[in-house]
Amino acid sequence: MERHDNGLETLPSWTTQKKLEMTQTHLTKINVRTLQKMKEANQRITMLTAYDFPTARMLDDAGVEVILVGDSLGMVVQGKSSTVPVTVEEMIYHGEMVVRGTKRAMVVVDLPFPVGQLGVHHTLKIAAQILKQTGCEAVKLEGGAEQSDAIAALVSAGIPTIAHVGLRPQTVHALGGYRVHRNEDQLKRDASAAENAGAFAVLMECVPAETAKLISRDLKIPTIGIGAGNGCDGQVLVTNDLLGIQEGKGPKFVRQYTNLRTIMTDAVTRFRNDVQSGDFPSSEESYLS
Repeated sequence: MERHDNGLETLPSWTTQKKLEMTQTHLTKINVRTLQKMKEANQRITMLTAYDFPTARMLDDAGVEVILVGDSLGMVVQGKSSTVPVTVEEMIYHGEMVVRGTKRAMVVVDLPFPVGQLGVHHTLKIAAQILKQTGCEAVKLEGGAEQSDAIAALVSAGIPTIAHVGLRPQTVHALGGYRVHRNEDQLKRDASAAENAGAFAVLMECVPAETAKLISRDLKIPTIGIGAGNGCDGQVLVTNDLLGIQEGKGPKFVRQYTNLRTIMTDAVTRFRNDVQSGDFPSSEESYLS
């Protein structure tokens, strides 16, 4: 209500009411139904990775719908050559920080290698542990048709699950490296099997754009693409790639929106120079006796 000088209260103005509605909408917690409605309304879904509290808070404030605690942390945070060495304990450690930094976005945590390959009971046990100890809303499992039983078991137990088809980084050694997956029949089988098993979304990585577009049209659930063209219902990137923090050239599908590595290096260099010259700290930055 708005109070005027005469002491009377009136209903909020149209502008004020709209601002209130926008604020309330922005703070509404994203869930599986939200994403399904977005697909049905032809609204694109945004997903980015986070591995710590401040990054999660920033992505949440920016309005990103889904934050993925990816096992990509093995490469992005730990500097390893693949995602394979990442442990369950490490996923829980980073996942719990991200959840604490998030108010609106849905938080999804990757099931690390080889959780999805050790049988349905083991997959369910670890996924439940991650859900309970991090407070996340969902997990992501690499695989499609071969992992359909595991997906079904997770969903039956009340654990929302995203399937990951196409390039599966956890099997990069068996695949002989990171490459585009062009077997359209297999991709369709994997995506369809994941949907039938109860997955609420399918992530497609390094898939020909036209194939990803066809699959997105066929599936009733949302698709999230990374290196899969513009025909998916949403897109995901590694945040460090988007912000230009990583060293060297990124994959073809990455659009670098800024170059924080250069900005951060410049700031640290100026700090070092100011310390060496005696310019920092100044009297204004020091406590007086």
